[in-house]
Formats: sequence, C-alpha cells, structure tokens
Amino acid sequence: MAKPFTIDIPKAKLKELYKRLDEVHFPDVPVSAEWDYGTSENYMKELVKYWRHEYDWHAAEEKLNELDHFIADIDGVKIHFIHQKSKNSNATPLLLIHGWPDSFYRFHKVIPMLSEKFDVIIPSLPGFGFSDHIAMNSSQTADVFAKLMQDELGYESFVVSSGDIGTDIARALATNHKEFVKGVHLTDVGYPNGSEDFTTMTPEEQAFAGKCQGWWYTEAAYNLVQSTKPQTISFALADSPVGLAAWMVEKFESWTDGGIEKALSKDEILTNITLYYVTDTIASATRTYAENARAVYATGRPQPAKKIEVPTAVAVFPAEMVPTIKPWAERSANVVQFNEMPKGGHFGALEQPELFANDVIQFTESL
Repeated sequence: MAKPFTIDIPKAKLKELYKRLDEVHFPDVPVSAEWDYGTSENYMKELVKYWRHEYDWHAAEEKLNELDHFIADIDGVKIHFIHQKSKNSNATPLLLIHGWPDSFYRFHKVIPMLSEKFDVIIPSLPGFGFSDHIAMNSSQTADVFAKLMQDELGYESFVVSSGDIGTDIARALATNHKEFVKGVHLTDVGYPNGSEDFTTMTPEEQAFAGKCQGWWYTEAAYNLVQSTKPQTISFALADSPVGLAAWMVEKFESWTDGGIEKALSKDEILTNITLYYVTDTIASATRTYAENARAVYATGRPQPAKKIEVPTAVAVFPAEMVPTIKPWAERSANVVQFNEMPKGGHFGALEQPELFANDVIQFTESL
C-alpha cells in the first residue's frame, strides 16, 4: 500500500552542502576556454555563488510538496512517485518517465497542463531521487513500473511518455506488458546500436546512423564512463556538490536549445542538482548505465531492439542530441503521430512544456 510522502531534507544535510560550497576549490582551466573543454569556469563560478547565497532550497521544497508524493514497496524496492489525480473521472492514466541527468522534476511544469485530462504518475527511477538506492536495467524497471501501475494503483491500461534512458523502459513496457499499454509517446525511439543490417537501411537512415556515431565519439564520454566504471567517478561526484554540478551542467548546456542560460533558469538547474546531492543518489543513478550495458552485452553483442507494436507518437525537438528521423522511427515503432517541434531540446517537457503537453494530448485523443 502506497504511503503519502513529504520531502523534508534534514538541516544537517543542507549545512553540509553550504560548507562544501564555501570551501570549493576550482580547477585550473585554459584562458577563455568557456565551454570548449567541458563545463565553463565562468558559468560554474556564477552558479556556485548563486547556489550558496541566493538559491532557496526551502522554497523549492515547499513548491514540490504542493504535488502529491507517495512511496510504494514494489517487490522489495522502494519507489517514490507523484500521483496527481485528475478531477475528471474518465481521465487516462499517464506514466511519465524521466532520464539522466534530470529527475522527476523534468515534468513539474506540465503537470497542471495535463492533469485536467490525465491521472499523471511520475516515478523516480530505481536509484534516483527518493527511490531506493538500487540500480536496475530498463527491463527490470519496466516490470517494477508495470506493477506500480497495475497492482498498486489499479489501472487496467495506461499511456507512457518518455525519452532518454526512459525510452528503453517505455519500449520494455510496450513489448513485455503490451496488453496494458494503450500508447507510447516518445521524444526519441532509441538509436542504432550496431546490430542492424546496414544494407536494409535507406540512405537517410544511414546518414542518421552516421550522425549518431559522430555524436557518440564527440559527446558520449560520460556514457562510456557510467556504462563501464561508474563507481570510480561516483567517489568524486558524491563528495563534491560542485563536481556533481559540473558533471551535470555540461549536459544541460549541450542538450538544450540555445544552451543552458537561454533554456533554463539557475533555480531550475539547481533544484534538479540539489535533489541528487541531498538524496545521495548520484552513484546509484550512474550505475543504471552499467546495468543497462551489462544487459545489452549479456549475449556477447547488442541485439536488435524489438519493434513497438502499440500506437506510438514521436515528438522531435530540434536541439535533441541527434533528432530522430521519421524512417528510423517507423522502423522502430508503430508510428501514428510524428511531429517536429519548432523549438526545444533534449529536456522537452522542461524547456517547452506547452509544446510537450499539447503533443501528448493530441496523441491520446487519437487513440
């Protein structure tokens, strides 16, 4: 039985955070490097100063607690989730799944836009936020979320929306529990993993695969670290809030439309980062990548992903890491809606909440 949950971070944890911010030691960086070698020193100095002297965690905590939070035990795993029920008795259950380096906070802006038509359920992935500090692969997480939706909350069917590592969870839900999934809404459908028969791909798909490979070699070092030796980097990230922030901020800079300062406020960035720090979940969150990699290579090499057969919508934001193309989406899923957004990046629901919410509503109304 799920129990109501209130976010209440101990004062001692916040005092520790402030002490570490006061004692920050910044690294040596090349002159005028800005973002060329990774996270900008100038931005980090501004962010740390703001974090220590202007950012108000208590105000953020109070705002988050306006939502309906719960904790449930699913097969011995504690799962935190928001369950914002609609006043509409015919509301469709909508499961929103976050990724990394974000959190359930990714969706806080769209909840009021969606809760008229949907019962909105937003779990923290295992290993993230207020869920148990246990890393699980996407298939295991999908099984947990299926039990959350069916056994704990009593829904006979539901719609799933996700992106990032949440895409693989949604795919597992739609293939392993397809009798309960009415539809899937994605901001990406996953990417080529080397198992495909290149000769069957169209020239457009081959070019897309090339872009994905290029992105992997220029932007995905974090993924390789977290997929292979996550514990090594976790010592630094767990010990230093500034190191944690720098590791995450670089992704928000690279993956948002126009960069971090244009796309998101410092308060939004810091609420997300602070959630990781005060819950001590960066280690278990990064281990999720290793669990997924081990699952992928359990048979010795990647296998082709199962095609999603349930109705699928794809919302493509132009500043996504590698924007999905329609032929690849149709190869990967039963696409009934494919919309290219005019703006926004990887964190669509956080960057462009109205575009994201309207796309979800359009899709579900067609089911």
